[in-house]
Amino acid sequence: MACRLADSVFLFKNPTQSRKIVAHYSPGTCHLKGNKLIQKGFKHQRHLQPKIRTNLIQAVAVPVAPSPADSFEYRKQLSERYGFRQIGEPLPENVTLRDVIDSLPKQVFEIDDVKAWKTVLISVTSYALGLFMISKAPWYLLPLAWAWTGTAVTGFFVIGHDCAHKSFSKNKLMEDIVGTLAFLPLIYPYEPWRFKHDRHHAKTNMLSEDTAWHPVWAEEFDTSPFLRKAIMYGYGPFRPWMSIAHWLIWHFDLKKFRPNEVKRVKISLACVFAFMAIGWPLIIYKTGIMGWIKFWLMPWLGYHFWMSTFTMVHHTAPHIPFKASEEWNAVQAQLNGTVHCDYPRWIEILCHDISVHIPHHISPRIPSYNLRAAHKSLQEHWGKYLNEATWNWRLMKTIMTICHVYNKEQNYVAFDQLAPEESHPITFLKKVLPDYA
Repeated sequence: MACRLADSVFLFKNPTQSRKIVAHYSPGTCHLKGNKLIQKGFKHQRHLQPKIRTNLIQAVAVPVAPSPADSFEYRKQLSERYGFRQIGEPLPENVTLRDVIDSLPKQVFEIDDVKAWKTVLISVTSYALGLFMISKAPWYLLPLAWAWTGTAVTGFFVIGHDCAHKSFSKNKLMEDIVGTLAFLPLIYPYEPWRFKHDRHHAKTNMLSEDTAWHPVWAEEFDTSPFLRKAIMYGYGPFRPWMSIAHWLIWHFDLKKFRPNEVKRVKISLACVFAFMAIGWPLIIYKTGIMGWIKFWLMPWLGYHFWMSTFTMVHHTAPHIPFKASEEWNAVQAQLNGTVHCDYPRWIEILCHDISVHIPHHISPRIPSYNLRAAHKSLQEHWGKYLNEATWNWRLMKTIMTICHVYNKEQNYVAFDQLAPEESHPITFLKKVLPDYA
């Protein structure tokens, strides 16, 4: 007789709670529930053991993978707890990224210049409308005008993003020109961002190599009280604007780039500094310092809200691990470790569907205007493995109050678990953030 016992530790720690144990024994199955032994499947036997035994086999308690039904229920509970619509099943080990790419229809990779320039028209028009609203809005409506304009200028980033992935135009010189110009209002240097972002795609959620962001290292957290407090605020209340620090640290330091990249990086930096040297004084000359704040700074902060929010929602959840390079698997990171999130439709239109992010990580060569068709195909072929959500406060609360310090076994340990007496920013968020899903 072979016998496997599941969750034995749970039973020893929780003897009063009911727990089902399945003992594999032919021809029947027995269940232990509380203090009662319930026997199923034995039609003629009154005892669990057979009457005649010729040898003794020792039963060994070993962990057992949950049944598919239990796994579904567990993922459903996690989904509700974290604010997800669906948490995907683990991918089979024999699936490769090429398998997923080959399942996509060929037309989703096709570049359509008309559709590409339509995205430019949408962004230019919506941004101009936003500036007009700022100029006409009374003070109490300015936050709404800033929200619209910041979202509209995020569309410029997505256009430059497509150009960097060579999925905007068939003319590659045109792509570099459009990408550079699209990034200028954001004072983002195009080439440094492109080089950095390509590494993010090549090594998504790889523990040390992913250039988008990392969990906090325990060693960083324990470095000094001052740094610990700064990290808590950065990964807590200020997290929706942490892309500002990322932008400043990663994109202006020539030492972070390979020798063959430096020339192009310098050209992009020159363009950005020229925009600052000409554009900012012109805005101030025409509208004053307050005009610079109204027309440029506040929409720029709105853009960084979306930049930070999209980035953390796409790749951050308690159940999505960062892995060391030797354990990392490309298809698990791109298909199973990327999150699709639905936002209000006006946001998705102005931001050119960048939130439809799983197909973009399957292949960055898919243009933004084809992402929805590609995602529909992924749902048809790989739907049960996808992580999907509709944007909600519970999702944001989960990320901002749980996903902090790297831990190999748990994925993350929250700040208030490691330093409860110092975690006022996190306890503050837990109190003030709504829990609506």
